[in-house]
Amino acid sequence: LQREREERRLHDPQSRAIYDIYGKRGLEVEGWEVVERKRTPAEIREEYERLQREREERRLQQRTNPKGTISVGIDATDLFDRYEEDYEEISGGGSGGLPHIEINRMHISQSIEAPLTTSDTVILSGSLSTHNGNGGGNINLALRRVTSAKGWGEVEFGAGDTHGPLFGLKIFRNLTSHCFTTAHCGMQFSSRGIRPGLTTMLARHLDKNTMGYLQWRWGTQSSMNTSIVRDTKSSHLTFAVQLGIPHTFIMMSYQYKFQDDDQTKIKGSVKSGFFGTVVEYGAETKISRHSVLGATVSVGVPQGVSLKIKLNRASQTYFFPIHLTDQLLPSAVFYATVGPLVFYLAIQRLVIRPYLHAQQEQELEKQRESSASDIAKKKQEAEAAVLLMQESVRRIIEAEESRMGLIILNAWYGKFVTDNSRKHERARVIDVTVPLQCLVKDSKLVLTEASKAGLPGFYDPCVGEEKSLKVLYQFRGVMHQVLCGDTEALRIPKQSHRIDNDS
Repeated sequence: LQREREERRLHDPQSRAIYDIYGKRGLEVEGWEVVERKRTPAEIREEYERLQREREERRLQQRTNPKGTISVGIDATDLFDRYEEDYEEISGGGSGGLPHIEINRMHISQSIEAPLTTSDTVILSGSLSTHNGNGGGNINLALRRVTSAKGWGEVEFGAGDTHGPLFGLKIFRNLTSHCFTTAHCGMQFSSRGIRPGLTTMLARHLDKNTMGYLQWRWGTQSSMNTSIVRDTKSSHLTFAVQLGIPHTFIMMSYQYKFQDDDQTKIKGSVKSGFFGTVVEYGAETKISRHSVLGATVSVGVPQGVSLKIKLNRASQTYFFPIHLTDQLLPSAVFYATVGPLVFYLAIQRLVIRPYLHAQQEQELEKQRESSASDIAKKKQEAEAAVLLMQESVRRIIEAEESRMGLIILNAWYGKFVTDNSRKHERARVIDVTVPLQCLVKDSKLVLTEASKAGLPGFYDPCVGEEKSLKVLYQFRGVMHQVLCGDTEALRIPKQSHRIDNDS
């Protein structure tokens, strides 16, 4: 059966070209399904090398699995909580000083993995943090061993300048196909003695999209927490209850996922407990291939109003919590909500879109340069094919005119520029009137869902760009016109293509 599948696959022209260049190994490379069909051997070789480079990068990423976080806390309460009397006393009656904004905390952490064998991995991590001028850091070394398909264990050693040595043990185990558990115990040595701690968690699949968690923590901060998480293609819902010292709360959050190219999400949550109540809402969107930008507004009592901005770049996270006010001020809530939105739209229009457009133009220009000789060759082949079609087309037109059938008056294929914002771009189209008329049979023209660059007498005038086919034709003495995409099926004549001349 495997051999039959391979033989059937080799009937495909592109698969045969890949096989001829790279053999069976080339067919096994993932990613060919997104490669445009009808490519030349040189283009296939270039695409293969690109896929190989991406595969090696993913393999290196998976082996080292680097993760990093940079958090910068900003105190901007002086924007809204200004004490005019103090300013007047200090400045001798003047209160027009600029607001004072400062960075009051920072945190940096990084971790990498180093596989020793197929089952043993060393994890090295470290962090540095500072708050109001006081700082500290720690470094941890962990050895993880996969004991079986059902679980693994990890031993951790650490040290820091704010505490003594740290020893920990972590275990993961699949109890059934729908249930797993984790346990983490640790001992921290300090001048005050040994501080032991224990955390256990039991998780179970409640259905296809829902998980239930039960966690117990004992140590300096003891608590019992239970939560239910439901994750679907369009939403993410979390409900949690915690009883503990010093934190007891109930929390619910909901996230809606838009089904768009930017993977936009909007979210909201409510958390209430002995510490007060906090309401959060925000959104995140994908701004590039590897970057996701998000903003969250936090409004609570007695915490006040904060704005949290987060940027995820691959496996790196940059977090900027901005504390705006200790009070519930409507002006702070308004600016925290509208400010990031206006800023993002401005950056999107003035920076991100021009940058991505410039990158796309550079890639297209490189592609045009690399395929210039091939385009010239294809053009010559198409022109030669059109010359051979002239006599057949003349007979087809005579037959169609005799019965007032389908006559192709004009046909253009390539990139059309109709958007006023892109007037600086030049349309790149070719005349395909003769090749299309040659395909007319019994006053009908049918094109399948495939790139039209492979049709006799056609060639690709703008490699890598979106193309369309525009046809002006006459049927039963009436003018018709249609514009269709490169890979869209086309069937003419149709009543919907008729040009209304009543006006």
